[in-house]
Amino acid sequence: MQLLNLLQQVQAGEVSPEDAQEMLKSLPYEDLGFAKLDHHRKVRSGFGEVIYCAGKSDEHLVSIYQTFAKEGTAVMGTRASKEQAQVLQAAVPQVIYDPVSRILRLGEHENQPVGKVAVCTAGTSDIAVAEEAAQTAEFLGANVERFYDVGVAGIHRLFARLPDIQSANCIVAAAGMEGALAGVLAGLVDKPVIALPTSVGYGANFHGLSALLTMLNSCAEGIAVVNIDNGFGAGYLAAQINRLVCKNND
Repeated sequence: MQLLNLLQQVQAGEVSPEDAQEMLKSLPYEDLGFAKLDHHRKVRSGFGEVIYCAGKSDEHLVSIYQTFAKEGTAVMGTRASKEQAQVLQAAVPQVIYDPVSRILRLGEHENQPVGKVAVCTAGTSDIAVAEEAAQTAEFLGANVERFYDVGVAGIHRLFARLPDIQSANCIVAAAGMEGALAGVLAGLVDKPVIALPTSVGYGANFHGLSALLTMLNSCAEGIAVVNIDNGFGAGYLAAQINRLVCKNND
């Protein structure tokens, strides 16, 4: 149960102070023994908890999602396998799984999406990582527009979509190989660019290290760089920037 809802119910006389005290025992976190679920994260940061699924046992993952489902709390899981999704959906049928981004969603953002985040990729091989960024930003309440396969190998494709990209509050640029897209975009827009290096490329790209170093060493201003294949981190940061812009425009 959300803290604000609980306080409102106490105020309205629908929940007694004694019952509220019992409910608050699980706050600010609920101890499951193997995990401590942070129910106050949204109160502190504006966004709820996100579960990193890779490496978790099926039993633990099911228990975590069942707990959030019982509380009526929206939660997102990243890097989930198809096998994990099948086990979880059998136990919590309302969970939605996207095999491209490998994201598990339970519930939706409580408010209407706001602002605009542009998610761009250099090529179609970068889409899986870009989708993790895009769907993360969407789950956290941002409108997201996708601009895929607009890399420097055919830069006319980028110029054709540039006005739409420039209208976004924040831009995510996902690229592997030499990772040039982020620097090019940063030189063409007046918005923050989040550079998202991917591990796409041939042997000498060192599993995304070449793209990471290009982005870190870009001479274009206004670039922030996340780690290799960290679509979640890029999407989260983009949602935070977008939220600040929308709040300042209110």
